[in-house]
Parts: sequence; structure tokens; C-alpha cells
Amino acid sequence: MKPLPNGDRVVVMRRPRTLQVHGSIMARERRRANCQDHLVETDLRALFRPGAARPSGWRRMPTVTADAMLATSHPVAAAAGMDAFREGGNAVDAALAAAAALTVAEPTDNGLGGDAFAIVWHDGALHGLNGSGRSPRVIDEIRVDETGPRSVTVPGAVRAWADLAQRFGRLGLDRPLSRAAELAARGIACTPRIADKWTRAATAPFAAPSVGARFVLPDLAATLRLLAEHGPDAFYRGAVAESIAAVSWLDEDDLADHRSEWVAPLRLDYRGVEVCELPPNGQGAAALVGLALYDGLEPGLHSQIEAMKLALADAGAHFADAPFPASLLAPDHLAARRSLVDPARALDPTPSTLPRGGTTYLCAVDAEGTAISLIQSVYETFGSGIVAPGTGVVLQNRAAGFVEEEGHPNRLSPSRRPFHTIIPGMLLEGNELLGPFGVMGGGMQPQGHLQIVLRLVDHGDDPQAALDAPRWRVGEGRQVHLEPGLWSHENRLAELGHDVRRATVQHPFGVGQAILRLGDALIGGSDGRGDGTAVGF
Repeated sequence: MKPLPNGDRVVVMRRPRTLQVHGSIMARERRRANCQDHLVETDLRALFRPGAARPSGWRRMPTVTADAMLATSHPVAAAAGMDAFREGGNAVDAALAAAAALTVAEPTDNGLGGDAFAIVWHDGALHGLNGSGRSPRVIDEIRVDETGPRSVTVPGAVRAWADLAQRFGRLGLDRPLSRAAELAARGIACTPRIADKWTRAATAPFAAPSVGARFVLPDLAATLRLLAEHGPDAFYRGAVAESIAAVSWLDEDDLADHRSEWVAPLRLDYRGVEVCELPPNGQGAAALVGLALYDGLEPGLHSQIEAMKLALADAGAHFADAPFPASLLAPDHLAARRSLVDPARALDPTPSTLPRGGTTYLCAVDAEGTAISLIQSVYETFGSGIVAPGTGVVLQNRAAGFVEEEGHPNRLSPSRRPFHTIIPGMLLEGNELLGPFGVMGGGMQPQGHLQIVLRLVDHGDDPQAALDAPRWRVGEGRQVHLEPGLWSHENRLAELGHDVRRATVQHPFGVGQAILRLGDALIGGSDGRGDGTAVGF
């Protein structure tokens, strides 16, 4: 057991036989004499080695099912969602079961101390839910901290789950919370992606387990049981709220007053497909602006990058806890911005700062045609780095999304929601559901949305192929980071003036899921950069 300074703890249960990572044939032969040792040794380090993939030259097959499908980043979450389907739940119930399981399975990226957003297609209508929390009502000074007590905003995920369950679900919230509690108490084997992210985390509140090590979260299990028995109010009032207030700049009234907000999603027609995103304070509209700009440019990688740089610059300057500036999608504004793009030379606008994110995304569609696109996060890996004592709740650092600049629409102020990175997506065609999609990963998310839409619409990729395609990611100035699958474009982009960087870490490029209608069936995929899968029946 590894105690934490504030009394919380995580238990890593190690099995007698641990996986050894070697490549020596002689060593393997020597160990054959001992039946307790593995005869096959797996090089798990290669999972994160750039260029280590050995593709067959064939695509990975997408998942195709007749009635319902769920796509998540973790197999345990997929199993939880399928259990909800089997019990008569709909897509929202399956998504909530998976979301609760993910707070245990991926504690690096999400949890009860984070926020959540969702887009739901139900009975032929589109609904948006903003489940982000606010800054304290009382602020002593305008100072933005990246981590620590002053980086915490009110966690909105638990309330958002309850609102989704009440409006669209059939099974309630107690079942998924109880099952998540069982997972936290019984333990989960750490998957490769989570083990690697945990090891890299600057603010991890406890030591990282290795791949396959079983970790247990007893304090989180107790909190999940409490919420299952007493509902979401037990999170925003009482002992849990007291614990959160004790280690952050929030007070108990900040938590008690929290509410989600139902919003109308924004829509953009991109070549006959409606791309739907939530309005600010999220950054989803940056994907719409990028797509609108690209639609009038010469097709190609250079134009994609330039369009996204301009969209992110607009988002950084104008997005806040305020209505979306519709002028950003006005034809005259788009034309003026496109005129800045030189086919022979890279732009030099400064986009918004793009921090790495800790986020998880999932989606589901059921036989009745209800679909949900849901994303939840604690922002940076392990958020603020603070665990509310006795609860196992890791608190998000969303206040880091504010700025200190006077006059900026996203300036820190009391009871305000920060500029937010997490964005669910939904696609419509002819005002009918096409399907949910999303890509987690901080400032990568609108870039991932743009690239997934281009793969689906322009290239005709199936969801799995669209998710597996190599990605680029813009940085500051003229920086563009390329996954190994795009390294062949390095010289050409450099000739155009791009500051090209070969990526050596995969996490900043995000992990996505997608499900689309295919006639009377469903076709979906789960990003190969993650640990998950698309499942259904």
C-alpha cells in the first residue's frame, strides 16, 4: 500500500508472476526448466517507440453491429456499457455506465473531480449539455495557477451524469456508480496507455503501476458507493464537499450552487454533412471555423494546417464563458482569413497556448436511434495534483484555462467558467443522425475533429480507418508536429516554412472513438492509440 500525504491511498496488487520484457533466446531457453516462468515474452516498450509499427498493408477492420454500439478507450468501460445494454438500458445508460467505469480505469485522465460535456441525439432532436464548473464566487486576486489549490474549479461531471440519466436514461445512476465502486475496490489491471501516462505525469498523487499490475482505489470506491446510495447531492454537499473545500480555494457554497446547462449545439454544413459542436466556453467551434476556412482553400496538408492555425488563433482571442461570436463563421470574415493563406508559404499567426490534456471520450448508439457523444476530463494528467482527503477524488485544474490579461473575455473572475478544451462531436446528414465522434487530448481536440471529419467526408474512410490515420498537431508560431506516419511530408512542409517536429510521444495526438450509421446497421471504431474497443450487438 502506498499512503498519500493527505491520507488517501492507492493499493497496487502485484501478482507472483510478473511479465518480464526481454529478447534473449538463450535466457528464454534457461527459463523453460521452470514451469512458473513465461515462455513468451512481450516487448511492451515497443508500443510507445516511434516507427515501431509493422503494418500488414491492410486496414484494421471496423466494428459492424446490427442494433447498438458503444466505443470507449478502455475494455473495462466497454464491458460496463454492454452490461447496461443487456439490462435494457439505452445508449445514454450504456455511456453513463462506461463513464463511471472510466473514472476508475483511467484515473490519469478523468474522475469525479472533473467536468463533462455531452451531445445527445434523441427523438430526432439534438441536445447539448455543458457540465463544466465555475471559479470561486470570492477571489482575492487575479492570479492563474497551473496546478495546486488555485487551479481547481467546481467539478461538474457528477451533476452532468445525473442530468443525462434523468432526462434520457432508463436505469438511473445508482447501478453504474455501484459497479464502478466494485471495480475500484476489486482492482483493475493497468493497461499500456494508462501505465505510460501515469509514469509521465508531473503531478501524480501516487506511484505509477506497471503494465498488468492491478491497482485498487479504496477511498474512491467508498465515495462511489456513497453517491450510488444518496445521489449526486452527496457529492456537492456534506462530507465530500467539505473535503474538496478544505484543500482548494473553493468553498462549500460554490459546490452546493453548481448546476449544468442545457445548450443548443452549433452546426456547420461541410460538403453535405452537418458537423455539430457545443458552443463556448468549450473550444468545439474552433473545429467548425477550421473546416469552414479549409473548405475554400486548395486541398492538402498545408492548407489544413494553416486553416487550423487561424481557427485556434481566433479561439484563443475570442472564446470564453460567453456566447459564440457568430461573426467568426460569417462569409466576409472567413474570406478575409483565407486571404492570409499563402499556398507557397507558412503563416506566422500565434495560436492559443495548447497544453497537453488528461481526458477520456466515449460514444454510443442504440437500436431506437438515440446517440450520445460524451467527454470527461480532469484536464492535465491527474489535474491539479490534489486529492480531496478521504474521498479518492482527484480535483481538476481547469482554472488554468483562464488568463490574467485585463480586458480579455476569458480573464479570471468570480463564478466564471474557463475556456475549456473538452468537446464532444456529432454528425448529421439530411437532418438525420449520421453518428457521434470525438478525439480526446487537450488542444489537440479541435484539430483531431477536423482531421477525422476530413477522413470520413473527403476520403471516404470508415470510422476505424479515420481514427487510425496519422495526425498532425500545430504548436506555437509555425510549429507543426507530425506522427511517424506523416514523416514523409517533413521536407515539403519545411520548404514551405513550417517548423516541423517529429513527434516522439503519442499522447498529445489524442485518442478517438466514432460510430456511424451504415444502412440499417452501425459501423464504428476505437483509436489504436488507446486501450479500448468498439463493441455492440
